[in-house]
Amino acid sequence: MPKRGAPPEVNAGSMADIAFLLLIFFLVTTTIETDAGLDRMLPPIEPPETDVVIKQKNIFEVIINKNGQLFADEELLEVSQLREKAMAFLDNGGAASGTADYCNYCQGARNTSSSDNPSKAIISLKNDRETPYGTYITVQNEIVGAYNDLRNREAQRLYRRDFTDMEAAYLNPETPASLKDDLKEKVKTIQDLFPQKFSEAETSNN
Repeated sequence: MPKRGAPPEVNAGSMADIAFLLLIFFLVTTTIETDAGLDRMLPPIEPPETDVVIKQKNIFEVIINKNGQLFADEELLEVSQLREKAMAFLDNGGAASGTADYCNYCQGARNTSSSDNPSKAIISLKNDRETPYGTYITVQNEIVGAYNDLRNREAQRLYRRDFTDMEAAYLNPETPASLKDDLKEKVKTIQDLFPQKFSEAETSNN
């Protein structure tokens, strides 16, 4: 029995339960933002056993200097022009008819001094350490957009559906497994027609 005149006691028996419930509430309702990254395939650690010979005409060089100026194959361009130039390079199909590298679905100029085949075409990006970050990201988006536009064209021709829509549905965890199997084959077919061979050269200090 409490002594007369003593302050009333507070029952703290349920405080742990309340704290636990609050913790669960905040864990459930709090959203954690995640940083969006750039999807890039890194080269293997071990070098290939045999040297791969790449023709210069199959490389589309994109350079961004420290002032944010863009050069594509030594030609000064606006960023808004890059996608069209990249698509023309990837879709050129310059290999001669009857050869192993001939591209029967390419709709480009078939310039013999440009890329032979989309599977041979490589886009190489090089930037300066002082290149504006916004310009760098915009250029990346335009190059990826060039691949997606060409893939969408072929997906429409073969499946009457955009490649980007099929890829999004395939990567969606809520897509039924039966549908994913069908999408996986279609997505791979389009990716093989225009494989994303996009490399980034070592950053320069100039």
